[in-house]
Amino acid sequence: MERKGNFQHSEILKSQPFRLFINGEWTDGSSGKTRPVINPATEEVIVEVPDASPEDVKRAIDAAARAFRQWSRMTAYERAAILKKAADLIRERQEEIARLMTLEVGKPIKESRVEVQICAGYFEWYAEEAKRNYGDLVPQWIPGKRHWLIRQPVGVVATITPWNFPANLLARKVAPALAAGCTVISKPDHRTPLVAMAIFKCLQDAGLPPGVANLVSGDPAEISAIFFADERVRKISFTGSTRVGKLLMQQAAEQIKRLSLELGGHAPVIVFPDVDVDKAAKWTVQAKFRNNGQTCISPNRIYVHERIWDEFVARVVDYTKQLRLGNGLDESTDVGPLIDRNGLEKVERHVQDAVAKGAKVLCGGKRPEGEQFKRGFWYEPTVLVNITRDMLVSCEETFGPVMPLMPFKDKDEVIEWANDTPYGLAAYVLTYDFRTLIDVVERLETGMVGVWDFAPATFQCPFGGVKQSGFGLEGGWEGLKEYLVTKHVSIVLDY
Repeated sequence: MERKGNFQHSEILKSQPFRLFINGEWTDGSSGKTRPVINPATEEVIVEVPDASPEDVKRAIDAAARAFRQWSRMTAYERAAILKKAADLIRERQEEIARLMTLEVGKPIKESRVEVQICAGYFEWYAEEAKRNYGDLVPQWIPGKRHWLIRQPVGVVATITPWNFPANLLARKVAPALAAGCTVISKPDHRTPLVAMAIFKCLQDAGLPPGVANLVSGDPAEISAIFFADERVRKISFTGSTRVGKLLMQQAAEQIKRLSLELGGHAPVIVFPDVDVDKAAKWTVQAKFRNNGQTCISPNRIYVHERIWDEFVARVVDYTKQLRLGNGLDESTDVGPLIDRNGLEKVERHVQDAVAKGAKVLCGGKRPEGEQFKRGFWYEPTVLVNITRDMLVSCEETFGPVMPLMPFKDKDEVIEWANDTPYGLAAYVLTYDFRTLIDVVERLETGMVGVWDFAPATFQCPFGGVKQSGFGLEGGWEGLKEYLVTKHVSIVLDY
């Protein structure tokens, strides 16, 4: 594929295939069509990658279906060895993959490095978890019978991943699927396919047999429609918006196809008055502006007890103003650009709506000035107060660098506000009071709660939401079970 732009990272680009990966081979695809990958910091074209045609997607499914017969029969130890080798290669190539991530996503290089480490951690964790896919022997109630429960791979799996964490979210799906004995067709977001391709190169170099994992990039609606129409694809795992998730559920109904859906979030943060205010303010700024607010578990509604309101707000504004906005390849950058113009315009729309309805901008609230910001999708880290519940920032996921702050008086009131949303992915609680903590955590309607932890997702534990944030779990033993079916074997001994 053609490389474009005058980049210092040209050697990194030359080292990667940047093609479709089907049946163990890198291919330009049958249509000859390509799609540009844009650097959101500069709007330059990094590289052109192939658009998969319907025929390419069908070839990938064919390859996965053929490979399933062999891969599912390999021992867990054989599969684990390949996954462990892939994890080692990802770690060896950390800097290369991290720079690709910063180029196509825009996030600071220090955040990209951490994500690559987590990606490797998923492959290593599931390499070990593959060996712990235990069955059960169930006590019989009728003499002369035995009951076995065995867990087997569901079959061919399609994974659809978003742009904001292109390594982490791919590994979170692909690693457990492969560990379970499934074969995979992966479709990364067309805006950020480069990291996925680099990870698949690690899988190939680790000795993954042809057809076991395939990668296609291109039109999301066209590709997903092929996944849903093909009966050989037994399960689809999707991370994205609730709107798209609802459409996928409708398509899945035709064949009763298994789904895992990690959808939208609208995470609240509740700051109680017993906290160290400076630590809580610094924590909130770190949590909110990680990946420029473009995370599904990003704090979107920050509720602060009125007793500490003035001091907390002042310190949050001070810490926010200290953030360095710039190109993610600069080691000193704290906050990079938004992913594209649509993302930028949504942030602007939310801030303009809030201001029109009475909100006050304490810092940010506009595109930055300066030569380096003339191109790219930039918006200053923003803090808002005087928030009302009819504003877009109160009821929608902004997915950007906007922090709305709201005071509260008592615990019951703020829990009601926190739960007043159709979403239920994550929530955060800042307190040192153990009784308050237990009460609030148990009453919050979310799949995860971070207590002084703004990154609760980890490969050892399940990640998932409730309500319209989806269903199905990723991470931990629970993540492996999503790719298994339980078979009951009932045996009569004396026949």
